[in-house]
Amino acid sequence: MVNKIIKIIGFIILIIVLTVFTQVGGLVLLATIPTFHLVNKKLEKGVKRKIVKPLIFIAFYLFVTFLIVPLLAKPFGRVPMPVYGNANLKPLNIFTCILNRHYVRPKLRQSLEDVAEKMERNYPGTVIAYLDANFPFIYKFPLYPHLSHSDGKKIDLAFFYIDSSTKVQLNKSAPSFIGYGVYEDPQKGETNMPKQCAKLGYWQYSYLHYFVPQWKKDDMIFDQKRTKQLILLLVNDQRIGKMFIEPHLKERMKLSSKKIRFHGCNAVRHDDHIHVQIK
Repeated sequence: MVNKIIKIIGFIILIIVLTVFTQVGGLVLLATIPTFHLVNKKLEKGVKRKIVKPLIFIAFYLFVTFLIVPLLAKPFGRVPMPVYGNANLKPLNIFTCILNRHYVRPKLRQSLEDVAEKMERNYPGTVIAYLDANFPFIYKFPLYPHLSHSDGKKIDLAFFYIDSSTKVQLNKSAPSFIGYGVYEDPQKGETNMPKQCAKLGYWQYSYLHYFVPQWKKDDMIFDQKRTKQLILLLVNDQRIGKMFIEPHLKERMKLSSKKIRFHGCNAVRHDDHIHVQIK
């Protein structure tokens, strides 16, 4: 009896975790339960049963994620960002798409596709890499750990980098596997908001630094030239309402647009990515 209760509690927790991190994973797991019963009838207890069940869930989840969810998201006014269809605009990490964190309003996707085309003309071969955007359904459904990615209007973009050894411009690459947590720190004389926010007690401002491996930080140099060009193209796009980056990078790149703002100490550092949102 106790084991049964523990299994039920564990199953409920798994549903909650899948829902929090993928939005649809919990429902997919519930929908897969009948197949689990069929597996129990066909296979005896053992390794095969333990392997087959997760594989069935994964296969069903991927089917729903890439074929069903994009269709269902349209009535909610959201579309997926390009996964492979646009050579100049891609996810930094495919897991962003597998977790359904790449949905935006059509206007935002079109804006980024137009900017990517302009970047290609200025810097041939350049690929804009996007990070977290929004979930496909439900207004105000939170996309943790973000504070505002819940209405389809926001997306994060990775910086551009240069290989520190070869000096070659890199594409679809960042010193962090997830695109967050490896910072372009303030230099001497620049505004140091991480330090100021820490003094004010905002412990979470730089917390990703302690969880994300830093071993690739010295392998890549912040590509100020291409990153500035990307920001200027976004600033000049009338569909874009505002962007967030750290004040010291705004100073370093000599950016003056009122669209480029400070996000506040209650958020997290923005010297590892650009937050972009439409009006």
